[in-house]
Amino acid sequence: MTETLLVTGASGQLGRGVVNFLLDTHKVLPANIIATTRNPESVADLAARGVVVRAADFNDAASLETAFKGADKVLIISTGDLDLKSGRRLKQHENAVAAAKNAGISHLFYTSMPNPEPVSPVLFADDHYSTEQAIKASGIPYTIFRNGWYQENLFLALPHAIASGRWYTSAGEGRIAHGARDDMAAAIAAGLVSSTTDSKTYTLTGPHAYTTAEIAALVSEVTGKPLEVIQVPDGALAEGVKAAGVPEDFADVVVSFDVNTRSGRIAMVTDAIEALSGRTPKTLKQFLEANKAALAG
Repeated sequence: MTETLLVTGASGQLGRGVVNFLLDTHKVLPANIIATTRNPESVADLAARGVVVRAADFNDAASLETAFKGADKVLIISTGDLDLKSGRRLKQHENAVAAAKNAGISHLFYTSMPNPEPVSPVLFADDHYSTEQAIKASGIPYTIFRNGWYQENLFLALPHAIASGRWYTSAGEGRIAHGARDDMAAAIAAGLVSSTTDSKTYTLTGPHAYTTAEIAALVSEVTGKPLEVIQVPDGALAEGVKAAGVPEDFADVVVSFDVNTRSGRIAMVTDAIEALSGRTPKTLKQFLEANKAALAG
């Protein structure tokens, strides 16, 4: 491959994973990979392997313009800025799309979320939906990866739930096919090196969708600890999350996840990870077994 591939957010877990798959699995020459981050020293290990490292701040459009120069394909990894009041994350993404267009790239890639349309209960869904619309309006051929919920996200709730023996939720009988972040990174890297020029959207999920009760049963099976699922109203869940020390704005986001699950908008199971990467996705039970000690304390 002679194309130059650029990955934003390369110091994050997903971005670093994508770069490592490009290097180790697809044998892309390090000089053909540009890794961008606000703090270049945080990816010194990638620089040591020969990857081109550039500073890029999504709040600074000029820095993006400079960083994207010479790239043929750009992967915009959605930022973690969840300030719901300011609309800052959408502006960041729009800055990146504009910089990609000005750089004359041949293909634009973006990490979104499943079903981000305006009816989504997820409070930050519009960041993704509006970014997708900006990408489509740019006229650049694109690939959108709608990443499902990570298995690793379960670390947010499970350790406390396991310790107390109670998992409070308002997700009802809604299902989630949690996927491994590493599997999604592998699929995204495969998409980056693909020769296709068509515009496509993929939803990346784990291999099976479970209800909260079914996840709890798996957790009990793996850890040997009982875990009771207690369904509560959204308001009660919000108060409980805040009482646990979660800031109010993020507590509302957490509740919106459960509303989204309950409404069936995250229940899909796709074969996109295997179709793109050729690897069999890690099951939820495998994840739980691999992280049993960390989850159970």
